[in-house]
Amino acid sequence: MTPSRSEFITVRGLRTHVHHWGREGAPKVFMMHGWMDVGASFQFVVDAMQGDWHVIAPDWRGFGLTDRNGTDTYWFPDYVADLDAILRHYQPEGQVNLLGHSMGGNIVSIYAGVRPERIRRLINLEGFGLKATGAEQAPGRYAKWLDELLTPPEMRSYDSQAAVAARLQKTNPRLTNERAAFLSQHWSAQNGEGRWEILGDPVHKQASPLLYKIDEVLACWKRITAPVLWVEADDTNMWLWMGPKEEARAEVDRRLSHLAKVTAKMMPDAGHMLHHDQPELLAQMLEEFLA
Repeated sequence: MTPSRSEFITVRGLRTHVHHWGREGAPKVFMMHGWMDVGASFQFVVDAMQGDWHVIAPDWRGFGLTDRNGTDTYWFPDYVADLDAILRHYQPEGQVNLLGHSMGGNIVSIYAGVRPERIRRLINLEGFGLKATGAEQAPGRYAKWLDELLTPPEMRSYDSQAAVAARLQKTNPRLTNERAAFLSQHWSAQNGEGRWEILGDPVHKQASPLLYKIDEVLACWKRITAPVLWVEADDTNMWLWMGPKEEARAEVDRRLSHLAKVTAKMMPDAGHMLHHDQPELLAQMLEEFLA
């Protein structure tokens, strides 16, 4: 594996963990992970990259080794502001190469429309966003959130790191034993009782009171000026949160139409965690696009 190094920086008052690979001074690529993931998750892609790169992959607030919010919910403006602070810390001037997967893909795409002058190349890996919501859903969402606050959520624990790896393979059968073992080291940590807990704030499991306003998101997408590489997996499970497959496909294509300079790719033999399933092919796509 390509050697990595970790550091902690302060981002908007939170101690934030950042993973690094490659040579200091090489062209930078910022990689932002998805929901219930960690920055170290990009290890396999980095291993397959052939060029001279400095890859920087933080853990979002409330995930991995980064501090938690300390509040009852997480919202996208905080992620966008955290990203802005991270980029200013590592590259205060000029344009950046920015990649995001899933939730991270949604966040980086919003950011790229808010700060279009800062983006050289944008890569969105299955960052479709969520199903559109309407104002009439607000009372029910608030009620559900308030009800769930009465019983604080907990993260499930496991009796060994091997059990965590097995759980990862249950979710993604394409994971090899070696990759699952590696990921389990970064996705979990031993608690005071000797059991292994997933490194994520349990608050992420609660319903959010905040509606997903797709019109606002697409207004940001329309302002993106950088070339965009859009990568989907041919065996994705995105239909679970986007609705019936035919309707969701039409909606995804509608959203893509808001990107002025987009190259869409389909990743064969891969599920939603395509950076785990096909890291070599993904690395090839990235380096061709970033060249």
